[in-house]
Amino acid sequence: MKAWKHFCTITRHRLLVMRYCFKIGLYWQGLTHDLSKYSPAEFLPGCRYYQGYRSPNNAERENKGYSSAWLHHKGRNKHHYEYWIDYSLKTGRELAGMKMPPKYVAEMMMDRIAASRIYKGKDYDRHQPLVYYEQGKEAYVIHEETRELLEYLLHMLSEQGEKITLAYIRRNLTGKKEYPNLMKKRGNQRRTQN
Repeated sequence: MKAWKHFCTITRHRLLVMRYCFKIGLYWQGLTHDLSKYSPAEFLPGCRYYQGYRSPNNAERENKGYSSAWLHHKGRNKHHYEYWIDYSLKTGRELAGMKMPPKYVAEMMMDRIAASRIYKGKDYDRHQPLVYYEQGKEAYVIHEETRELLEYLLHMLSEQGEKITLAYIRRNLTGKKEYPNLMKKRGNQRRTQN
């Protein structure tokens, strides 16, 4: 029974991320999003620790002290900032977040919206992805520009809604090699609000 429920949860999540990715023009990423969740290394622990209201990775982590499924998952999916952690050349041998390509930041945003929708169900609102992010952001090892962009998008979603945020992502991240200039945008937003 848990296996079927876990399968349904990850499939609903994948289909929702796919729909969001299609809306912003990330067709291949939408089709291939989270396929590793069906591999035995991720699916079997997911079934064992399935609860339905949160990620089974958290339950596995509480039981074992780590999540084997998560370690497998983050190493194969570029839309997770943890995929981009490496040794820093600037600060010696400390770990640091590397700057994520814009298309993966966009997919990460779609993933966060979809995960919040799946786990919050009828209690979901556009503020949930930001609330979840805020709960753990101090511990994140993430490149400063990637953090700034992600927070900008999460605040945009919370304050202006999905339609405006998805349009912004499609226009400014999809197919781009560089991040949008957020300082210039913030200045323009402040002027139009005053």
